[in-house]
Amino acid sequence: MDITFLRVAATVVSFATFLGIVAWAYSRRNAERFREAAQLPFEQQD
Repeated sequence: MDITFLRVAATVVSFATFLGIVAWAYSRRNAERFREAAQLPFEQQD
């Protein structure tokens, strides 16, 4: 095992993590919660 293998492994793991985060962010299950959170700055305080 050399340094090149470790670099490739780290890149693959990082890319898989990135794809997981993107899939989580765009999942339909979270869509409503994100829509509500996006409107928080525009809500009036009483």
